[in-house]
Amino acid sequence: MRHGQITLSRDGEPIGSVPCEDVGTVVVDHPQTTYTHAVLRDIVAQGGTVVICGHDHQPAGVLIPLGSHCQIVQRTREQIEATLPTRKRIWQQLIQGKISEASRVLEGLDSGKRLRALVRQVRSGDPTNVEARAAKLFWQSWLPNEVAFRRDHDGDDFNGLLNYGYAIIRALISRAIVSAGYAPAIGIHHHHRGNPFCLSDDLIEPLRPLVDGCVRGLFLAGHFEINRNTKTRLLGLLNLTTELGGEHGPLNVVVHRYVNQFGACLRGETKTLDYPKRATPWN
Repeated sequence: MRHGQITLSRDGEPIGSVPCEDVGTVVVDHPQTTYTHAVLRDIVAQGGTVVICGHDHQPAGVLIPLGSHCQIVQRTREQIEATLPTRKRIWQQLIQGKISEASRVLEGLDSGKRLRALVRQVRSGDPTNVEARAAKLFWQSWLPNEVAFRRDHDGDDFNGLLNYGYAIIRALISRAIVSAGYAPAIGIHHHHRGNPFCLSDDLIEPLRPLVDGCVRGLFLAGHFEINRNTKTRLLGLLNLTTELGGEHGPLNVVVHRYVNQFGACLRGETKTLDYPKRATPWN
């Protein structure tokens, strides 16, 4: 750090600097990367996040600010005291959004039309698990018929690209959650005791198709592996122009409005939860 700037060097030679206040997310992948305590301290102090990748080049950990929201106790209480009908209604809208955005990825295909029809079948809490039916239909049609693909959370190839993209969006949402004073471990649907980001995994659902569509586009353009080019494209999703409530902005800005609207739903100020949508069609 020097005068509020993160200084970058290679083999001991300076190669540039970046204002710390302009940093939203840093992804560290190379195993020989070194950084000072001051860099990590100042990034989180400015509200940024640091994502650390493992030996497989997949995000393995995330450093996020603990948060200094003046109403953090009140916000946590809102999460804990949210009624079951409220949580089920929010989950319904998250899944409806996920399926609706998935249909946009497959726009022009018969499966896209079938996905749109499934949106109306999602009831409060999704008791009939329409989400699973939609996922099966989506992944069957995600790539051209001649390409065999099976969604595998531990797989490589396209699965690795998907996992990388999801991890980036998850870190972005986690930062917004903490910034708004909420506890990322307290979800409205996900509740695994070993998961410190249950709420992040709830709110990411309608944003997953942003990653799905990006990776699909990479495949159609002939890019199949995790490398510098494909990772750069996925990181570019953070600056993707999105729309929420009729207003446009980059995803890394709009996501904060998304989390604030989630809070309004918890407090009963509104029953409608909107989410960031890609501002332009995929095709």
